[in-house]
Amino acid sequence: MNKVFRFVRSPRAALASLALAAGSANAALDASITSAIETAKTDAGTLGAAVLVAIVIIFAIKLLRRAL
Repeated sequence: MNKVFRFVRSPRAALASLALAAGSANAALDASITSAIETAKTDAGTLGAAVLVAIVIIFAIKLLRRAL
């Protein structure tokens, strides 16, 4: 009985439960939901790229001001 309690508290038990949960988490989604997720992913990538470009431009302007 002691061995069972030691296994339940071990990291192996956590990994085993995560593997079981990931295997049973498959669900059939409607095509409209899948396309909405893909659209949101594309929009998030575009927004992230825009923010990154803005940060680079601001940094470049600051460097130019210091140089002059």
